[in-house]
Amino acid sequence: MTHEINRVKPDQVPGDVYVQFVRSLYDNVHMLLIGAFCHAVVSGMSYLKTGHGIFLWMALLLASVGVWRYFSMRRVVKHAVIRDYQSAKRCEREYIIQGSIQGLTLGSFCFIAIYLYPDPYAELSATAVTMGSMVTVAGRNYGSPRMVAIFSLTFVLPIAVGLLMRADPFNAVLGLLIIPFFFIISGTAKGVREVLFSAVIGHRRADQIAQRFDRALNTMSSGLIMLSPEGKVVVANAEAASLMGVRKPERLLGRTLRGLLMRGVAAGVLSLKDSRYAETQLTRALREGKDRKVLLRLTDSRYFEFSAREGYDELGVITFDEVTARIEAEERIRFMARYDSLTGLPNRAYFHEVVSEAVAAGSQDRKVALAVFDLDDFKSVNDTLGHPVGDGLIYAVAERLNRFAGDDVRVSRFGGDEFMIFFNDVQEPEAFPALLDEIFSSLNGDVDVAGHALRIQTSAGAVLAAARDADVDAMIVKADLALYKAKENGKNGWRLFEAAMDQAFRNRQVMKADLRHAVETRGLRVVYQPIVSMETMRIASCEALCRWDHPEIGPISPAVFIPLAEEMGIVSDISTFMLEAATLECSRWPDPISVSVNLSAKDFRNDSVIAKVRHALEKSGLAPHRLEIEVTETALLDDKSQTGTYIEQLKALGVRIALDDFGTGYSSLSYLHTLPLDKVKIDRSFLIDVTRNQRSLELLKGVVNLSRPLGLAVTIEGVETFDQLKVLALEVKPDLVQGFLFGSALTASGIETMSTTTWPFASQINAVSASGR
Repeated sequence: MTHEINRVKPDQVPGDVYVQFVRSLYDNVHMLLIGAFCHAVVSGMSYLKTGHGIFLWMALLLASVGVWRYFSMRRVVKHAVIRDYQSAKRCEREYIIQGSIQGLTLGSFCFIAIYLYPDPYAELSATAVTMGSMVTVAGRNYGSPRMVAIFSLTFVLPIAVGLLMRADPFNAVLGLLIIPFFFIISGTAKGVREVLFSAVIGHRRADQIAQRFDRALNTMSSGLIMLSPEGKVVVANAEAASLMGVRKPERLLGRTLRGLLMRGVAAGVLSLKDSRYAETQLTRALREGKDRKVLLRLTDSRYFEFSAREGYDELGVITFDEVTARIEAEERIRFMARYDSLTGLPNRAYFHEVVSEAVAAGSQDRKVALAVFDLDDFKSVNDTLGHPVGDGLIYAVAERLNRFAGDDVRVSRFGGDEFMIFFNDVQEPEAFPALLDEIFSSLNGDVDVAGHALRIQTSAGAVLAAARDADVDAMIVKADLALYKAKENGKNGWRLFEAAMDQAFRNRQVMKADLRHAVETRGLRVVYQPIVSMETMRIASCEALCRWDHPEIGPISPAVFIPLAEEMGIVSDISTFMLEAATLECSRWPDPISVSVNLSAKDFRNDSVIAKVRHALEKSGLAPHRLEIEVTETALLDDKSQTGTYIEQLKALGVRIALDDFGTGYSSLSYLHTLPLDKVKIDRSFLIDVTRNQRSLELLKGVVNLSRPLGLAVTIEGVETFDQLKVLALEVKPDLVQGFLFGSALTASGIETMSTTTWPFASQINAVSASGR
């Protein structure tokens, strides 16, 4: 049946369907103006390219015809001329005549560009714009099969004829291939017409569809009303009637939006203020043709969301749903996003937002302050008592801090065991320290958490600034710097930020960057402190020491840059550098002299230390027995069993192992018989008053006598005076000594020069030893 319908002539199509088809020809009339402009521009460009005046005339003609058609069609649309079958027939005839003229004009332009005045640009542009126009023929003119046929013929035929008249096989084939486009466009328009004709016929079932629509409308869960262009209700469903307190939707018909909202006010479910707000927003949405949503809270705490949008045929549509459950869920999510789940205090992000807004508001001359509080040794609570107890302690601290919260005082859990307090208006800056003292004293103290008596102890840092100069991120950094300073001073106290702290922090960061650069570029150097044999008073070994000469500051003490390297995680890189440099230099010294390198605790965290030592020995060619690795007690305390395994692997390489700074730890004696050590280096603290205190002397002798039976060589560090050396020679008798008595650390060449030198007081020491015997 569909194919039969499509084959009927225009006069045989039902009148109402035919009218709709003709009306479709006059849709989007502005597109004709755009097309005419494109045609004229292309013809004008061809004129500029070729200089042939005929293209200019064609441009004017194309533009004139397009404008003429536009205004003619616009008049039909504006005055709604197409009202019945007869008026539709007249308008179609007029449309075909005008379209034929425009199609013939455009086709003529193509024929001129292809055959009469051929030019590559003119040919390409004319063909491109014409073929582009052909694409729109089926979609725009399906309502008139005659117009589709005329357009297709006037577009395709001039191009085909022009190509064929060139009388060469290639253009002839191209001309013939263009002809099928006539049938393609006609067939496409036919298909569109068939689909739309079927849709129009389906419109006759509108009554049945309307009934179904009415059923769906009144069973939907959302309230719905439709407003006419005059703003009166023309459609309403049962849910809308229920909300407005009427029994039937028909009773809402004819009312205005204001009338409906005022009925809600009269029923006591909506406030007058909310009613006016909703009316303004929804009316604006309908007037502007934009979707808009309005959320209203009713007096019974329910929430309704109203949506306004422009509907079909200039009808305005307003729907509304109860969204109480969604709003409550969103509030819970919003709270979770802004507040800490444990303490209920604002979290880091929300606190930053609130403080930023508070700083920007109010007088910019006022003083504002920020304080950060950090629990001392909180990690030990979690590690020993468990995280639930730690959470309880955090909650207790939050309770105490929250007592100080108010309109101008905001408290936040900034993360972990860190809290922040913002003071929005410090009216008496000189009294601010007293206020912090009060908060600090009320915070610290004992608290019971799950049966555990815990003592709250905190450190704090604070910063005070004028509101106009207060940047929240900068204030947080400064408060943290003050906090770090408080912790450096022994914790359990607070400090106010000072400019010197910022400078010290910046200097530290700069020094870190410079140190990293020095390590990466091998800008460090190695010096060697002689280790002297007590028997010969000649260099038996030397300890490799790292030095850093900063290009601007000058020499930096290892006591400064080694902790920095440990903090940065690059101390193992320094150890690698030291191993390679020391073994290479030692390989050039006379054979008896060895070198010792001190490795850090972090070097013994994994087995890469074995590979480092092996690589240094292989690269330098140094005999393994001439390298001594010094191990500190800190490395042993980290993981005694694992470190012991690594020491045994180092021993297997042939290197010697020395325990450095013996006697300064808590359990050094246990290492003497459990680890494969070769030497013990006794710390300088044993030697400080050995010449004056008999008890110190006996302690030193005891340590030496304890080590010797175990086959360990003994080195005593820190020998600075000849009197100390005499006591050691007479009473203690160590194997080796080192200290400033034998001079400061030397370069590698200095060690080589001094390798055969005997210290001048060797004879005196020998005499002392002989007299002692």
